[in-house]
Amino acid sequence: MHRPLLILATAMFAIGTDSFVIAGILPDAAHSLHVPLGTAGWLLTAYALTYALLGPVMATLTTRWPRRTLFLTGFTLFTTGNLLTAYVPVFAIALTARALAGLGGAMITPAAVAAATALAPPERRGRAIATVMTGLSAATALGSPLGTAIAGLTDNWRTTMLFVTALGLLAAAGTALYLPTLPTPPTVPLRTRLTPLTDHRIGLTLLTTLLAYTGLYTVYSFIGPSLDRTTHDNSTTLAALLLVWGLAATAGTLTSGTLTDRYGSRRIINTTLTLAAINFALLPWTSAHLPTALAALTLWGLCGWGLLAPQTHRLITTLPTAAPLLTGLASAAVYVGVAIAPLAGQAGLTRLGPHWLGPVGAALITLALIAAEAAHTAIRRMETETQ
Repeated sequence: MHRPLLILATAMFAIGTDSFVIAGILPDAAHSLHVPLGTAGWLLTAYALTYALLGPVMATLTTRWPRRTLFLTGFTLFTTGNLLTAYVPVFAIALTARALAGLGGAMITPAAVAAATALAPPERRGRAIATVMTGLSAATALGSPLGTAIAGLTDNWRTTMLFVTALGLLAAAGTALYLPTLPTPPTVPLRTRLTPLTDHRIGLTLLTTLLAYTGLYTVYSFIGPSLDRTTHDNSTTLAALLLVWGLAATAGTLTSGTLTDRYGSRRIINTTLTLAAINFALLPWTSAHLPTALAALTLWGLCGWGLLAPQTHRLITTLPTAAPLLTGLASAAVYVGVAIAPLAGQAGLTRLGPHWLGPVGAALITLALIAAEAAHTAIRRMETETQ
């Protein structure tokens, strides 16, 4: 069982790296593709929006496909999209290539989680899913900074895209050689997958996630220019800062579940959002110096990724019968936020400049806090009515 799970974790590492690595090389990509920095941010949007919106659709359309065929088709689209991005000189084609890579990722991710469940006996399924999802956490901690460092060392952002392509090819080869035959899951119509959205408790909770990650990634989308006073445009320094952020994000992911069990989801959600909003409001000043930038990135990683577990906990405890569908919607809400963030960041760049994107993000995170309290109120009201 361990080898297939590691292969699936490698796939998630490739997809997670592709989600975030563009941010660290965005200025070079903008210069090479002859577009303004804000416009280059659409490269993140094209991938993340395709990944988020087509995830439920592709899970429905490919339900009856043999699992190996599904994975290899997804990897083919993923690697083709990244390979095109690495070589095309035209921005419009690069944008289409990013969407193609996102489509491949949208096919692979839900299938990888389902495969982890099928590969493990009931008493080990939680650990199997965690093993596969560790690939995403590792991408945050290692993949994005490594990709940024590769671009700096080679003085070519396209080398980073070749690195991501190689990760996809490695995962594809492992899948072809070592993934056992898996049963196809039962068919779930798209309408059924989206039904929980009609529950206003679920809708408000997902809105919280969307607003929070739009705010968090408004700055991350343009992380290079936002931190240029600290990095002095040195890619190695930026990669080191992203590594700190990624390690903090991993720590936030690992500890937030225990804290949620101990203190409840509401307290952890409100605490992480409040700290994140204050942290972002101070970024115009803290991002100017290395020690304070390190502290800000650490708190950012802890709070940003520490929000996922309590939000998922709130969703599942609100509507336990729809837990598998809700986890998919929760992931989609994150990536819709990531997709919108470059557009919000582009508006902030035009009006305020890169060093003032933090307060823009803080405003969105504050709206997320308001939505979180509205969700809590709706959940309590429903509990009272059903007693």
